[in-house]
Amino acid sequence: MKTLHLTIAALLAPSAQAFAASGATEGSGLLTWLFLGFFALIIVAQFVPGLLVIGSVIKGLATSSPAAKHVSH
Repeated sequence: MKTLHLTIAALLAPSAQAFAASGATEGSGLLTWLFLGFFALIIVAQFVPGLLVIGSVIKGLATSSPAAKHVSH
């Protein structure tokens, strides 16, 4: 088992430099910005209906219903 661990470590050790190398010298391309913009659009599209639901819940809690007035004993 120790031999297996050493073999795996020996095979993966040289690849550490490859993972650490930065290839982002050009900056972000158009596809990157389109990708991020698409997900920002999804978040905004979910945020607006959420605000409307929260607003209606607060409005419902602030106003009393007519059925609640007639329940008192």
